[in-house]
Amino acid sequence: MTATRVLVLNSGSSSVKYQLLDMAAGTRLAVGLVERIGEETSRFQHTHVDTGAVREWTGPILDHEAALKAVAEELTRDGLGLDSPELAAIGHRVVHGGKTFTEPTVIDEAVLAEIERLIPVAPLHNPANLVGIRTAMALRPDLPQVAVFDTAFHTTMPESAARYAIDVATADAYRIRRYGFHGTSHAYVSRATAKLLGKAPEDVNVIVLHLGNGASASAVRGGRCVDTSMGLTPLEGLVMGTRSGDLDPAVIFHLMRVGEMSTDEIDTLLNKKSGLIGLCGDNDMREIRRRIDEGDEQAELAFDIYIHRLKKYIGAYCAVLGRVDAVVFTAGVGENASAVREAAVTGLELLGLGVDGALNAVRSDEPRLISPASARVAVAVVPTDEELEIATQTYALVGNSNA
Repeated sequence: MTATRVLVLNSGSSSVKYQLLDMAAGTRLAVGLVERIGEETSRFQHTHVDTGAVREWTGPILDHEAALKAVAEELTRDGLGLDSPELAAIGHRVVHGGKTFTEPTVIDEAVLAEIERLIPVAPLHNPANLVGIRTAMALRPDLPQVAVFDTAFHTTMPESAARYAIDVATADAYRIRRYGFHGTSHAYVSRATAKLLGKAPEDVNVIVLHLGNGASASAVRGGRCVDTSMGLTPLEGLVMGTRSGDLDPAVIFHLMRVGEMSTDEIDTLLNKKSGLIGLCGDNDMREIRRRIDEGDEQAELAFDIYIHRLKKYIGAYCAVLGRVDAVVFTAGVGENASAVREAAVTGLELLGLGVDGALNAVRSDEPRLISPASARVAVAVVPTDEELEIATQTYALVGNSNA
């Protein structure tokens, strides 16, 4: 029997997202989410795609090992168990691969050791990713396990974009540089945009705007990333749901000296209490827009700051790329918030950008153009599919060996 299925695991600090895909058929077989791992009120939701049946329950799930065993049990109930000979591999999302990992990689002890070595530059993400990998390896030690790194797509950036202007020896000693994140999304969306335009990826220059609770922009020239907004960590760049994005580094010194805040307090402030939630108390763009419609000035200011930063990056990446074929919006806010798309492009007509109001108002799960036919630069909405991208990369790497 040919093995054509890939299980994709995304292990967070207190959650596991998963999808089982059949790569030959191009279909999803099951999707699910385990939340609040380690709490008494853990939540499990599993959907069998073929039947549409949804199973959901709450109760204590003590750790990631218990969570993944529960995933395996639910898949088995649907005849899709981890012991199936049709399962070709398990693909894992790993947030930080540093400079070492530039492509999907079959996991062995050396790979695990390097992911662990990178924990200091990804303390919130890599430990959880490692737990998920080790647990999955224990459940199926005979099965290829593949790491797909969020940072990999951005390793093509030239040194002029990746380097910070600090002492080189210090930067090298502590691995300080711009790594970028959301790479699987940027890779998928940039290729899908080229397809939407009827061109090959190598013939297209694209600005990708991944706008979710976390948000990042990338400049993609001919299918290769040449700049991105996130840096050493996912804190740099755009205004996000709870993260500040770009900030004068001296603000940190000021808060330490004058505010007498600790490093941990500042870390919490900038990562969890800033961005939209810090500006207006909400990080849900739908709620912010509702408040604006009711005349809430604080919400309106938060929205304006969000858009101002977004426009700056669009303009900057137009300059970086020289020629831009498309600006594309993706992720939760990018795909659903028409007001964000319209505001981000308004005023950039000299750059060849524009939005057709009627096209922009359409809600769809399909890739689509929202710019006028006469626009010099296409503006598009392309739903991201990070799980499909991880599965595709995983199967491309190991699928043939399981035929």
